Amino acid sequence: MSEIAAAFAAAVSLVVGLDPELGRIVALSIRVSLVAVILAACFGLPLGAALAVFPFPGRRVVIVLLNALMGLPPVVVGLVVYLLLSRSGPLGGLGWLFTPTAMILAQTILITPLIAAVARQSMAELWTEYADELRSLGAGPWRTIGTLLWDGRFGLLTAILAGFGRASAEVGAVIMVGGNIAHVTRTMTTAIALETAKGELALALGLGIVLLTISIAVNATAYLVGEVTRARQASVA
Repeated sequence: MSEIAAAFAAAVSLVVGLDPELGRIVALSIRVSLVAVILAACFGLPLGAALAVFPFPGRRVVIVLLNALMGLPPVVVGLVVYLLLSRSGPLGGLGWLFTPTAMILAQTILITPLIAAVARQSMAELWTEYADELRSLGAGPWRTIGTLLWDGRFGLLTAILAGFGRASAEVGAVIMVGGNIAHVTRTMTTAIALETAKGELALALGLGIVLLTISIAVNATAYLVGEVTRARQASVA
């Protein structure tokens, strides 16, 4: 018990003292997750809006598939991305394997279905409310999607925050395609796994404290955004 207490005290000291190694790992983790979320939002938000607005054959099948992909196993994504980027893979010539770019790609694939599915649900509600008005104005497909995305921007922020939360906590795919290389591809989750296996609990606990803090902050922000959105909708109604 005293050993764990000593490790925890050392972990707090690392966090408070802004340990350079801990800082590098945290900075890389946040950078990779932020870029992945931005890319996933660029793909997922328009896709979700399009599925909410435009009917087409097989639309229900696509929606069911999209919802199923929200639970896509990270190790499966990691395996697919690894095969794509390996030397014998179709994208092997890019040289992305075991780089932050590979980790961004894996995280983008993981969280795009989540953002798209939440966006579709939010956009479907707005489309029900504004469909007649947009049709009467003669809005085309892109204008319709843009209008709905703008009007529902506060609600969509919750989807983006959920995507960031999943990306920042991901370990399976990231360690497979990143390799957990020190000062290159070592993120908070992969470093925690490695340091715990080595018995170096101080850095693992320090990173755990930071990761938990980020998780709480993201979830608190998502909750506040949801409350503001509901209050805004109630005032409009």
